[in-house]
Amino acid sequence: MISLSDLRQFKQQGRKFSCLTCYDASMAKAMEKAEIDTILVGDSLGMVIQGHDSTLPVTLEDMVYHTAAVRRGNQHAFLMTDLPFLSYANVEAAVAGARAVMQAGAQMIKFEGGAWLADTVQVLTRNGVPVCVHLGLTPQSVHVFGGYKVQGKTRDAADALIADCQAVVDAGAAMLLLECVPAQLGKEISALFPEVPVIGIGAGVDTDGQVLVVQDMLGLNYGHVARFVRNFMQEQSGATAIQDAFNAFHVAVLDQSFPATQHTFQVEL
Repeated sequence: MISLSDLRQFKQQGRKFSCLTCYDASMAKAMEKAEIDTILVGDSLGMVIQGHDSTLPVTLEDMVYHTAAVRRGNQHAFLMTDLPFLSYANVEAAVAGARAVMQAGAQMIKFEGGAWLADTVQVLTRNGVPVCVHLGLTPQSVHVFGGYKVQGKTRDAADALIADCQAVVDAGAAMLLLECVPAQLGKEISALFPEVPVIGIGAGVDTDGQVLVVQDMLGLNYGHVARFVRNFMQEQSGATAIQDAFNAFHVAVLDQSFPATQHTFQVEL
């Protein structure tokens, strides 16, 4: 089973790592056979599994249920789980949520925010809970942003995001996830923290890992398709097409053919 130490070593070696969202045991097993490095049990399940128009209705109980199912299906990948909307508004709630998903099988918890989470990160880390902080476009704050928009598009905005990253890393964050930021900013942040793996989604090819929502990369998205998505399923055929699509994604991340320029946001900062 891949560990946090392995991911840190991958970064030191310059070896990229793959990450997909997953919510059930069957998909988890296919990802195991494809040797996907990292799985995120994402609160994106609110949209792709439950049919909501955002991640906000997802509960902690939902996350625990799906984490346990995924862990039973996959004994290879490093497994992290989202804490859902308003489940970490204070340290006590975050500790309770982290306990629940870690006991269900997660190896790390992920939540969205910035410097304001530093105290929570510190307490969780001190209590043996590795933390990934999600920055940039944070879907739980979609109503604050006024929609799903690229973040960090000016130098001042980029510097503010870097300051948030620095604050949570100083507090003990073991991983960062950057969503919908210019490729240049993804590269800057990944280089700034040599001990902290950085996963990107729409953050350029220079982050240490790449994540996609599994339904997106299989072409099971029937509305707007984000710029950073590539349909790996349509490149496959045959009885093992889903597993082959997972493997194709894994290989494309490792050889850095994904994301290509057309999947990134090119902004001069």
